[in-house]
Amino acid sequence: MKILVLNSGSSSVKFQIFQMQEVKSIVTGLIEQIGEESSTITLKLNSGKVVTRIQKIADHIAGLDITRSLLIEEKVIESLDELDGIGHRVVHGGEHFSQAAYINESVMQKIEKLIPLAPLHNPANLDGIKVALKLSPNVPNVAVFDTAFHQSIPDYAYMYALPYHLYENQGVRKYGFHGTSHHFVSLEAAKLLNKPLSSLNAITLHLGNGGSATAIENGKSIDTSMGLTPLEGLIMGTRSGDIDPAILFYLSRTKGYSIDDLDRLLNKESGLKGICGANDMRQIIDMAEDGDKKAILALEMFNYRIKKYIGSYSAILGHVDCIVFTGGIGENDDMARANCCKNLENLGIQLDLEKNAIRSKEARDISLPQSRVKVFVIPTNEELAIAQQTQKVVQDMRM
Repeated sequence: MKILVLNSGSSSVKFQIFQMQEVKSIVTGLIEQIGEESSTITLKLNSGKVVTRIQKIADHIAGLDITRSLLIEEKVIESLDELDGIGHRVVHGGEHFSQAAYINESVMQKIEKLIPLAPLHNPANLDGIKVALKLSPNVPNVAVFDTAFHQSIPDYAYMYALPYHLYENQGVRKYGFHGTSHHFVSLEAAKLLNKPLSSLNAITLHLGNGGSATAIENGKSIDTSMGLTPLEGLIMGTRSGDIDPAILFYLSRTKGYSIDDLDRLLNKESGLKGICGANDMRQIIDMAEDGDKKAILALEMFNYRIKKYIGSYSAILGHVDCIVFTGGIGENDDMARANCCKNLENLGIQLDLEKNAIRSKEARDISLPQSRVKVFVIPTNEELAIAQQTQKVVQDMRM
């Protein structure tokens, strides 16, 4: 069974084809700078061969059409019709979708109605869907939503203490994001613990340039740090995370900041970058090791915020089987993991510093044998998760 996964942005498309029987990727690719004179398409075959083509690509249709030609030319496929399904990452599914959905006109209309909640992502995701349907009308297309895993969060956790009509009429509530990643690593954690997902209590930490924490009870998300948008929660590369909202009123009155100014400030100029001028964790660590006080402060703030979420989620879960680190920082930064777990023995968390320092791409336990709460590093694979969910929808359709 071959599944194509598409992650469509406004000027780029990531894609990957999986051979599901062997659970392996047979090709990955990226289309960049769509709409510009020097657009680029790159294919990476599992043989190690890399194919690059630079030419003007007017739009998503042209990009995927050229990609189709390259895939046929490189004998990856003979035609798109041999695909068993195409899975699309869709950022926002709102309250409509608690699981992956076969794409029909109704599903597309719902994705379009959610554009005000994800104006930068859902339009591009929808463009990718329309192009795939045009170029491969005989192949089932499936939408996999970043928000779907968090639809199990109870109302007392997803509601904001705002006038209720803002929820009823504008959909103002916590939705959460990175759901595909949190779900994937929770499944892997259950395997490591040799227990069913339905009995797993975990705190999953997806830490990259964007970051989020999720509390998982009996395999289901019951709270997550991101909210209506990905701005809430942890300190991120350029996003502020949790702040006093009255800061915005203060800046508007005293500095004359407009709505657009505040949006840019919180989403593009804050977080680690706002504190020390850099948002690449590797650069910040180098700066801190050289004695840069702002870089040291940025790291302390980053780790402190994560520890607060670990503590609060431990409280609401009561019993925690494991903490999972994933994402670019979570998987690769042993210092961040160590500092986030430091002095949490009272919560049953005891890190093995030697295991933590080992670099590996494998899922692994980095806690001491006596730790009541296991600490795992589990590489995320959102593309594979999308392929697996697409496969399930297609198989269910055929039954």
